[in-house]
Amino acid sequence: MTKTSRLRTADLLRLGANGISTRPLRAVLSAAGIAIGIAAMIAVIGISSSSQAHLDAELDKLGTNLLVAVPGTDPDTGRLVPLPTTAVATVARADGVDSASGVGEIQDMYAYRNSHVEPAETNALTVQATDVHLLGTLKAAMRSGNWLDHSPERYPTAVLGRVAASRLGVTGAGQQVWIGKQYFTVLGVLDTVALAPELDTSVLVTNSSARHFLGFDGHPTKVYERSPDQLVATVRTLLARAASPAAPQFVAVSRPSDALKARQAANASYSGLLIGLGAVALLVGGIGVANTMVIAVMERRNEIGLRRALGAARRHITRQFLTEALLLSCLGGLSGTALGAAVTLGYATSQQWPTSIPLIALLGGVTTTAAVGAIAGLYPALRAAHTPPTTALASP
Repeated sequence: MTKTSRLRTADLLRLGANGISTRPLRAVLSAAGIAIGIAAMIAVIGISSSSQAHLDAELDKLGTNLLVAVPGTDPDTGRLVPLPTTAVATVARADGVDSASGVGEIQDMYAYRNSHVEPAETNALTVQATDVHLLGTLKAAMRSGNWLDHSPERYPTAVLGRVAASRLGVTGAGQQVWIGKQYFTVLGVLDTVALAPELDTSVLVTNSSARHFLGFDGHPTKVYERSPDQLVATVRTLLARAASPAAPQFVAVSRPSDALKARQAANASYSGLLIGLGAVALLVGGIGVANTMVIAVMERRNEIGLRRALGAARRHITRQFLTEALLLSCLGGLSGTALGAAVTLGYATSQQWPTSIPLIALLGGVTTTAAVGAIAGLYPALRAAHTPPTTALASP
């Protein structure tokens, strides 16, 4: 009775590994295509996920309960309708409001490093009047120095946004900037205000100083309001009337955290594009593996014929070359996954973000490479298995 030939799993893996190790340069180049594709996809997913984790952490810290009221446009005239000078006070008294503050941009007023700078060199900075509650309402922080509550009443002092300080060449408290026809002493520099980025390019002065030295008319251009999370929706419906009881239809209300989430969604569309490019690279890598395996079959026809003549079944030849293709693809997949994770870690660290790589992305990377390897190696493996022993042995 003839015994059925068998090929153990351990022997199958050794055969596959031997086929790769005998042609190391070709194997590395073939695996590189898959590695690049997987690394690109892992990195894009990881960086996007890390960015989302950073945004979520920022929103948890800053809160999503900040509402902003701004002047609306009169449809009949096409002009903005100013908020009342009492808008901040009336909003602060509204039901459900924890804190309120506002800023008022002073028109045609700019800040300069000194009185000798050309008036046209405004550095795209705005001068805004505010009150001492702004810092607490926005949950903002000082990068250096002190806030306006340390200023004596009607004393010409200012706090600069982070970008404003850089453009004016101000490095810290105690320096002076020229506003209108008056030097203002800098009390401090704000850190980046995520929920009110317009303040980064602003020079902030107290309402009393603005009225006394700069002719401020007292109309706020933005009113910021905080309320408990469970009351945000209710307060949002009432905020326009609270800010301007006489003309609530001319008040626009927004939530800055919604804008941040919208920006994140826009970034996600670019991530999808990059993932698509990674998929193309993965496809090219799969074609490279298929090409390598086809050449390997052609080069090793004598080996195939000899093994068939010694009793190897077609299924054994199929498994051998399929295993070789799988090992080659998995080598590229594992390398690409490690590279993508390293790129994500490096970028997230450089941006001071938490590193977040979804487990499903890592598992998906390895699974995808295995599938690519199986598809790429299937035809060469079947071709090798169906090569007649006599034809294979007769090949030069």
